Amino acid sequence: MKAAPVELGMLSPEHSQLLDLYLDSIWMERGLSRNTLESYGRDLKYFAHWLQVNDETVLGANRQKVLAYLTHRVDQGITARSSARALSSIRSLYRFLVREERISEDPTLRIENPKLGRKLPETLSEKAVDALLSAPNTKTAVGFRDRTMLELLYATGLRVSELVNLRMIDVNLRQGVLRVMGKGDKERLVPIGAEAIDWLEAFIQAHRAELMRRSGPNEVLFPSNRGRAMTRQAFWYLIKRHSAQAGTGLSLSPHSLRHAFATHLLNNGADLRVVQLLLGHSDLSTTQIYTHVAKHRMQALHAEHHPRG
Repeated sequence: MKAAPVELGMLSPEHSQLLDLYLDSIWMERGLSRNTLESYGRDLKYFAHWLQVNDETVLGANRQKVLAYLTHRVDQGITARSSARALSSIRSLYRFLVREERISEDPTLRIENPKLGRKLPETLSEKAVDALLSAPNTKTAVGFRDRTMLELLYATGLRVSELVNLRMIDVNLRQGVLRVMGKGDKERLVPIGAEAIDWLEAFIQAHRAELMRRSGPNEVLFPSNRGRAMTRQAFWYLIKRHSAQAGTGLSLSPHSLRHAFATHLLNNGADLRVVQLLLGHSDLSTTQIYTHVAKHRMQALHAEHHPRG
């Protein structure tokens, strides 16, 4: 019997209450960011709704039902990485339900994770970064803000969510550092760099006030066109627009400048653990992916130190 297609719709009160209980629990236990919680919630709502459409419940589903759901999602065209994330969300939910004695057996125990190839981030060359940074029209307050945000992103390797959430109080121009609240509400200090400091200082002194006149006073460092905090999505459209103007010819991701920051540091001799601290990675293995794209540095080291280099 072919399973019915899934479209995200209204959940039953039982399922809504169950997912809310689980999400509240992992928020308290792990200190997850809002974006991570939303990702978990979205995956689990799809799963719970698919079960409803197919006359099943989260508490009653067995291993075959979970496998059928994952197969359905693959048939819909999701990637192996998205499938692995969906399974991880479902597995975490069922571990919680076993622990809370809502079910006696975890139906995901004998389900293997999809095999993933190592995804290497596409990085911008230094020339492409220069073209992107030069794209905004700095004769306007909005253009100057865009240039400053791009300069700061490349200078610090911040996540886009960290950039748009910066407040005036987080900036210390005298010491040249930012106070950043990262994933899991972990705070870190990030050096800015001389070029970005110059742009940031000029923006605050000469252009930020013009954008702030369009709204009431607030502490956001980079106001939107309406003087309010900018969303991640708005900044992402901003990058795409300036990338098209710069003619990079690349399909940029929200992390493109973060990738470029890490890769260019490694290419120019930075220590991997220093890059880990700057990026706010809790695990060094997360940072090590950038060694696969920092080819220039590795080739130079090989040529310098290998007897047959």
